[in-house]
Amino acid sequence: MSRVQLALNVSDLDEAVAFYSKLFGAEPAKRQPGYANFAIADPPLKLVLMESEDPRGQGAAGALNHLGVEVATPDEVVVTTARLRQEGLETEVQDQTTCCFAVQDKVWVDSPDGWPWEIYAVLADVDAAAVGGGDLTTCC
Repeated sequence: MSRVQLALNVSDLDEAVAFYSKLFGAEPAKRQPGYANFAIADPPLKLVLMESEDPRGQGAAGALNHLGVEVATPDEVVVTTARLRQEGLETEVQDQTTCCFAVQDKVWVDSPDGWPWEIYAVLADVDAAAVGGGDLTTCC
């Protein structure tokens, strides 16, 4: 199964989780300090919320963080990478990288306007306590 991912910077995670829970009629699939994600069945969407304290910088609340497509397997990431390269797009591959509280294989491409897109497969979830905290929300 594939689904589009939308990652948003939010100023108040609790408020955002409450709103999106009502909007989509679903609770977060994963919730960590400063981070939540929803695995919405209808429409097929991975909604990622990242709390941001920076009101003016790159991580500005209310701003798009990045876009993505979650795929089921690492093999799908490899096939997509080859296809994107064949189409002449510049790619950045990250294998076994930890972000969004998960270990992932992924490939990044930028849109003509500079929006980062990732195509990724989750290999395993990561608990913040198990790795001594750190910033596990940074992905791009």
